[in-house]
Parts: sequence; C-alpha cells; structure tokens
Amino acid sequence: MVYRILMCIFIAGLTLYAYIDKKNTLTELRLAIPTMQKEVKRIQIENTRIQYEIDCFENPLTLMELSQRPEYGHLHYPTQNEVVTIPEGVWED
Repeated sequence: MVYRILMCIFIAGLTLYAYIDKKNTLTELRLAIPTMQKEVKRIQIENTRIQYEIDCFENPLTLMELSQRPEYGHLHYPTQNEVVTIPEGVWED
C-alpha cells in the first residue's frame, strides 16, 4: 500500500516537473519575442536602405556617368563582329 502511494507521489511530481519545465520554456520564448521583433525590424530597415542604394546605383544616369570615368574606359558596347551567335539546335544534351 505504501509502495503505491509513493509511486503515485513520484509520478505526480514528475508530471508537475515536466509541466513547469514546459511553462518555463514557453515563458523564455515569450520574453525573446520583443527582442526578435526589434531585430527583424532593424534588418528590414537595413534591407530597404541597401535596396535604395542598389536602385540609385543601377540608375541609367549613374551608370552613364560611371562609364565616363577613366577606370571604366576599357568598357564599350560590342560591335556586330564581336558578338558570337550560336544557331539553335547546336547544343545537344
């Protein structure tokens, strides 16, 4: 009889421990949510800033200004005899 009571108390204690452990884990995650939201917001703002810089750089006017600089003087549009075309069907898999 005492054995059964001790077994029930042990199982109840183990169950209570598991329940409290899960609650603690859930509480830790809930406490981490605001920090993660701030981090996501910061990353989104940084991505927006970088995308703006990319859009400004890829602006045709900016690219034309860059093409006038001496360090990009070797770049030019290819002429017709510099373009190589391959007829369709040449590549076989």
